[in-house]
This record gives sequence, structure tokens and C-alpha cells, in this order.
Amino acid sequence: MPDTLTQYRNVLAQCKDMYIKKAKDYGTSWRLLRPISIVDQVYIKAARIRQIQETGKQQIGDTIESEFIGIVNYGIIALIQASLPAEAPAELSAEEAKNWYELKAKEIEDLMLQKNHDYGEAWRDMSQQSFVDLILVKLLRIKQILANDGQTMVSEGIDANFIDIVNYGIFALIRIGE
Repeated sequence: MPDTLTQYRNVLAQCKDMYIKKAKDYGTSWRLLRPISIVDQVYIKAARIRQIQETGKQQIGDTIESEFIGIVNYGIIALIQASLPAEAPAELSAEEAKNWYELKAKEIEDLMLQKNHDYGEAWRDMSQQSFVDLILVKLLRIKQILANDGQTMVSEGIDANFIDIVNYGIFALIRIGE
């Protein structure tokens, strides 16, 4: 049986490495994104993966794996944005950006371990297509929550949906690597 936590952390390390490299290239320009814009960024990536899955064709060299890495990173960015105070500067230092990423990644990992225990690693039997579909569903839920001014009556909120999106992306990346 594969060691889920080791695989999970290895994939997350790849995602974090890309996040840090992008931060060096672009700074934290993502700080200007509003929640709906982050949703749309993730949507574009998930929709592209689904299109490639359905047609079996692609014309741009970016891999499905790189799109899942982007989904993971934008999901974490969404959680960082939601946690930063309104007066936080638009530009974070590289160290601050890394620290925030690590904090959110740890929170996401902790929840994954709890859910993975209760669900018995059911994700290992899921298809890559299902991960993409579930990500798209979560994005539509977030859009509806945003349309409801962030309020839900009985459902999980925006953060919980982004956490699930990140974990689905990581699980898909683990499965790609197997």
C-alpha cells in the first residue's frame, strides 16, 4: 500500500516549488485578485483539463499535470487571500508569501488526514475525470455562495470548498505519478 502522506507531501512540495518560482517571477500580483477572479482562474484550468480528457487532443504544450499544479496553487492562494486582513499590503515579501503558503498547506493536509481516515482512501479508486468534475462542481458552489454574499444556510462555506479543490488536485497529481 502506498504511503499517502509521503506521496501527498511530495506532490505538495512540487506545487510549492512552482508557487515560489512564480512569486520570484511575478511577486504576489495575485493579491489583486478578488475571490471570483480566483474561481475563474481555477475554472479555466479545470475546464481545459476536461476538454483534453473529452477530446484526447491539445494544442498548447502545458500538461494536465501543470494545470493541476495551478489548481492547487490558486486554491491555496484563495485561502491566503481570505485570511489576510483588509489592510495587508498588495505585495508580500517572498518570505511572507512562503510562510502563508506553508500555513494554509498544513491546514489542508490536516483536514485531508482526517477525511482520508473516515473515507478509507476512497480517492484512490476515483478517476482523473471525477477529480476534474468535482473541482468544477465545487467552483460552481463557490460562485453561488459569492452570489449569496458569502452566506450559506446549511452548507460548507467558500474556504471548505477551496480546501476540497486543493485536495482533489493533489490526489489527481498523486494518481498521475503512479
